[in-house]
Amino acid sequence: MSFDTAYAYIKEKGMAERVLQFTVSSATVELAAQAVGCAPAEIAKSLTFMGADGPVMIVCAGDAKIANGKYKAFFGVKAKMLTPDEVSTLIGHNVGGVCPFGIHDGVKVYLDEALKRFTYVYPACGNAASAVKLTPAELETLAKPVGWIDVCNLPESAT
Repeated sequence: MSFDTAYAYIKEKGMAERVLQFTVSSATVELAAQAVGCAPAEIAKSLTFMGADGPVMIVCAGDAKIANGKYKAFFGVKAKMLTPDEVSTLIGHNVGGVCPFGIHDGVKVYLDEALKRFTYVYPACGNAASAVKLTPAELETLAKPVGWIDVCNLPESAT
């Protein structure tokens, strides 16, 4: 059902031809990169947290890690990831297919600045066997984020 919801949202925005479906799992950054045929860093992973006012999703590069200090400075609370059950209930997708498309109302979406270094990024499309090919600008248009933020650290090889 999650794929259908995300796909319907993307189709409504005129970008259905960008959706990729796989016969293999794309549930992790590494698996998604293999399925797509791109570098792991180009996978736009969606991390979910409980914020002070409800659920928060941060879409970031596959090679990025949340920097706890930056997160706390920006959000005013310690980073507390949602459990898989909370992700399903509060976000509307299951772990492995979480994306900012077709999610529940009230989820605040943010895009991490490190995504801007790529021509294309590949977020999931609602399940663990899908992705969608987007430029960072297209991702911004579709995801309707609160904004772009810098709350991640990148490996030294990316800087």
